[in-house]
Amino acid sequence: MNFVSVRVVTTDVARLVGFYERVTGLDATWSTPDFAEIATGGATLAIGSTRTVAMLPPGAVTAGANRSAIVEFLVDDVDALHEKLDVDVVLAPTTMPWGNRSLLVRDPDGNLVNLFTPVTPAAVHKFSGHVAPE
Repeated sequence: MNFVSVRVVTTDVARLVGFYERVTGLDATWSTPDFAEIATGGATLAIGSTRTVAMLPPGAVTAGANRSAIVEFLVDDVDALHEKLDVDVVLAPTTMPWGNRSLLVRDPDGNLVNLFTPVTPAAVHKFSGHVAPE
């Protein structure tokens, strides 16, 4: 089994895609005006409009209501990224006990996003097989 993607459902796909393109430095691939994907080396962040889940039972998905999941991106230099981003910061760059330096922000829908750089030898080793986007 391979973990392939996470989909965030929103009422404003263009706004959310623009945010994630700025944060990741990657361009989204648009399938339709209601669905785009940002592919990284490890997984894909899919962004879909509420129209993409219309066949689900009412209330199964509520756009902008997440308060339990964190979307995480490995980045080359979290401190440098913090300096150039103009986003809603929840936690300025902080070195976590597990060895990652993390910047937590909110996307325009309120979803929590962790941008992190491994800084301790153990964390660097753990993520040595992953490549952060340039």
